[in-house]
Amino acid sequence: MSKFSIKDWAEDDQPRKKLLLKGAHTLSNAELLAILINNGTRNQSALDVAKNILQNVTNDLQKLGGLSVKELVKQKIKGLGEAKAIGIVAALELGIRRNASGIKKDLVTKSGDIANYLRATLEYRKQEVFAVVFLNRGNKVTHLEIISEGGLTGTVADPRVILKKALENDATSLVLCHNHPSGNLRPSKADEILTQKIKQAAAFLDISIMDHIIVSNEGYFSFADEGML
Repeated sequence: MSKFSIKDWAEDDQPRKKLLLKGAHTLSNAELLAILINNGTRNQSALDVAKNILQNVTNDLQKLGGLSVKELVKQKIKGLGEAKAIGIVAALELGIRRNASGIKKDLVTKSGDIANYLRATLEYRKQEVFAVVFLNRGNKVTHLEIISEGGLTGTVADPRVILKKALENDATSLVLCHNHPSGNLRPSKADEILTQKIKQAAAFLDISIMDHIIVSNEGYFSFADEGML
């Protein structure tokens, strides 16, 4: 081990050395981000660049996780170009997927079994998306697919597309899901009408709608739990 302390190393190297010696859990958000950035500019260290990035999102990792490469670059932070932005977005997406995979349950018997997984998967989306979880006769998840993507205020899900994919996946029941980027969890009248439309169409094929779950960074709303199915 080097006789020098961490503070004696070049500033861009300090977070990496700290991680090696003390573990990733000891690093601040800025230090972890600095490792992804790798190097700074002539006048700023990677840690300085990382701090500027976090300051622009009010130190909110959820906000940072919702930014695209273009949105990061548009912030015009010195030392942050497209290549580094790509690395940051990729790393944050891995974190989102790790979180989602860690709470996914293959067997679904109630809304809570799948709601947190759906929330982890969709809550960072800045546009509204409509997804469907396909389940077999044993209520085991066989597939999850995003059916449509919309704008900031809504998306359209075609019942014919959903039921076609249900038949392709040999599904006997479905969990519908969409996100509300606004954070509001209450279903709109359009949400209620669409849910009933899909439920009625699915019944003709002996496919049941187990739930329709709305997710956001505030939590989730279950149609089944609220007696709306």
